[in-house]
Amino acid sequence: MPSVADARSSRPEVRMAHLGLGYFHRAHQAWYTERANALPPADRDAWGIAAFTGRSPRTAAALAAQDCVYTLITRAAEGDSAELVQSIVRAHDGAGSDWERTVADPSVALVTVTVTERAYETAEEQSGHAEPADETAGARIVRGLAARAQASAGPIALVSCDNLTGNGEALRLAVHREVHDGALAEWIAQNVSFVSTMVDRITPHTTDADRDTARELTGYDDAVPVVTEPFSEWIIQGDFPAGRPAWELVGARFVDDIEPYERRKLWLLNAGHTLLAATGIPRGHETVAEAFADKECRMLLEDLWAEARVLLPFDEATTDAALSALRTRFANPRIAHRLVQIDDGSQQKLRQRQAAIITARLDAGDEPGRASLATIEEWGRVRGLDLAEALDVLQPGLARRAYLG
Repeated sequence: MPSVADARSSRPEVRMAHLGLGYFHRAHQAWYTERANALPPADRDAWGIAAFTGRSPRTAAALAAQDCVYTLITRAAEGDSAELVQSIVRAHDGAGSDWERTVADPSVALVTVTVTERAYETAEEQSGHAEPADETAGARIVRGLAARAQASAGPIALVSCDNLTGNGEALRLAVHREVHDGALAEWIAQNVSFVSTMVDRITPHTTDADRDTARELTGYDDAVPVVTEPFSEWIIQGDFPAGRPAWELVGARFVDDIEPYERRKLWLLNAGHTLLAATGIPRGHETVAEAFADKECRMLLEDLWAEARVLLPFDEATTDAALSALRTRFANPRIAHRLVQIDDGSQQKLRQRQAAIITARLDAGDEPGRASLATIEEWGRVRGLDLAEALDVLQPGLARRAYLG
């Protein structure tokens, strides 16, 4: 691990911009970039990141105050390890003019994005929330692209790293909604690629105890360390017309069709989380690890995985490996992934997960699946709904299909 002095003495040139500076970006894309920068040969081009906050400037200010060097704590079941990450070389408030100047820089070849789903909404959709409407992610990106077009800075890739199915297309739509100039629309069509990704790494909020751990492990007094699990996955589909880091050499995978990988995550990881929340909370469990250790919850989870795996276009060995990794992750007691957080927005999650699994099984001529039905039944019970009512809330007509097929 480099010393803090070493980390601050040699920093790469900014060649990437990032919108949405938070825990996940620093545990995922910035970490992959750090690892790619460290590959031999020593004269390999290194990629520095200029990172911009999506809303509050606090994280950018705290990170900038320590020269953007931060600690990544990997929290395994057997203990913690730490490394210093220095791929972020500038941190900014995203509302400032530094954003346009950075995106307009011809040295910058790509923009990665991690923002909330709300940031993809239109200003009118945002105005329906209790909180004041913010500038949309699309509008902010368009400001940067307009500056780049005016500077004739060349092509660029926009890479969505948000937990959305088809996130590259979602980002493309969010951007085009905010373009009101025909010439800019044409420039974007000719010069901008929209890259889809599937991202996975649990990254809980940092606590004061985590700051103490960072200090103990590194001797570095870090105000903004990040804690994450050992597992990480990044699947990428799309073109990078101006280049990119060698992420494929440090674990990222480039594919022609990302949809099967999105479905695998949604129906194994995410549906598993939803099942543990629906069945674990009524039993008094607070975390994924606690619910996973409960024999009844675990048996139902294994049933769910058996029901879902036959729908996925992967061979048995590949799916077995994915499930083995999930069992290790779910059992990790030192990553406090809280069930109430998973349960938030559960109706939409169940629609995309358990209800989608039931529909796919019925479409294939099979029975709906006991574990998916049990998850929905438990979710409905605490909301005063019987199983048929709960099914139809998630998808009108699903109860009749599930019972009478």
